[in-house]
Amino acid sequence: MGLSLNAAYSAEPKATKQLTVQKSAALPAHLTTRIQWTQFPRPHYKNEDLKEQNRSAIIRVYADEKGNVTKASVQESTGLNHLDNLLVQAVREARVKPHFENDTATPVIGYQTFSLNLGQDADAEVCSYDFESKNWLAQQHGKKTSFSYRAQPQLELDSESLGGHNRTVKFTFKVNKHGDVKKVKVKQGSGIYDLDQKVVQAVSHSQIDVKRTASTLWMYKKASFKDEIKFNLNHCE
Repeated sequence: MGLSLNAAYSAEPKATKQLTVQKSAALPAHLTTRIQWTQFPRPHYKNEDLKEQNRSAIIRVYADEKGNVTKASVQESTGLNHLDNLLVQAVREARVKPHFENDTATPVIGYQTFSLNLGQDADAEVCSYDFESKNWLAQQHGKKTSFSYRAQPQLELDSESLGGHNRTVKFTFKVNKHGDVKKVKVKQGSGIYDLDQKVVQAVSHSQIDVKRTASTLWMYKKASFKDEIKFNLNHCE
């Protein structure tokens, strides 16, 4: 019986020590008020879903280390349960850009704002916008630019996203030695966060070329590049 008691007492500190190691190995989730997406949420709704008025909501988002949305909940409601559920479902089907701490991916917890506006009349034309930034248009006309996009960034945006006003987004970014765009930052937003994020995503998935000379060999590491894009309501006229 004495041996059994000694064995029981000696097992306790080992179990406690093992639990401590497991906790210290886990990295805390990254908290942010502005989530970056690799696949942006795309809620599909009709004018009748809004019940004759514009709506807005904030969705709290939980994503794992791989960017998969594991949970989404309503932080601020649109006032309509079915519309809230539609937004939550759209977020669950999207993907978050992972956050890294010392080259280790961590979970992300943050918020996504949605502005849902009554669209135009059914017979009105809805314009689609391509990525026609100041730098892209200049390089298409053979003008001298500090960099050039290897291909036109892919942008999915229509006139209903402008909320009835012309919009401008100014941004900066950095690139790695391969010309891959990194760290896109909005310097002047459009006033619509969703629109800004669509521009950020388009630029984030692009590549650029910089004319390499003896004085610009350092540019890939240290320089920031800037560009801007304007969206006008009369685009289709």
